[in-house]
Amino acid sequence: MPSRAQGTGVSSGIARFVTSPTSEDTETASPQTPAETGRRGGFLAASFEELKLVVWPSRQQLFSESVAVILMVSLSAAAISALSRFYAWAASQVFL
Repeated sequence: MPSRAQGTGVSSGIARFVTSPTSEDTETASPQTPAETGRRGGFLAASFEELKLVVWPSRQQLFSESVAVILMVSLSAAAISALSRFYAWAASQVFL
C-alpha cells in the first residue's frame, strides 16, 4: 500500500498548482510623504488628480447608452410582468 509521503493521493495533485511569488508580489510599497498621510487635503488632492484621468463619455455616447439601458430595462420589466400575469392566470385556472 503506497503512503502519502510517496506523492500519491489528493495532496500531490494540489501541490502542482502552487506558484512562487513574483517580484511584483514581494515589492514593498513606497512610503508616503507626511503631507499625504492622515490629512483631508491630501485625500482631496489625490481624488481630483484621479478624476482628471477619467475618460468621460461624449454627449452622443451618453445619450445612446442611456437609451439602450432604458430600453433593456423596459423590455425586461415587460417580460417579467407578462410571465407574472401568465402564472397568475394559470394558478387561477388550476386552484379556483
